Amino acid sequence: MNVKLMKFLRDEDGVTAIEYGLIAGLIAVAIIGGVTALGGSLSGLFNYISGLLPKAP
Repeated sequence: MNVKLMKFLRDEDGVTAIEYGLIAGLIAVAIIGGVTALGGSLSGLFNYISGLLPKAP
């Protein structure tokens, strides 16, 4: 029984998967933050450009 416990404690596959999950989560948070920060300025830019375009009859 002791050997199985030692193998389980030395197994790092689960730890690696958790680390990759945390990294993916941090990247997602950074992307969401960037999109949120740029969203307002992009909306203003598109409104400005649409104001410059001639209106369709």
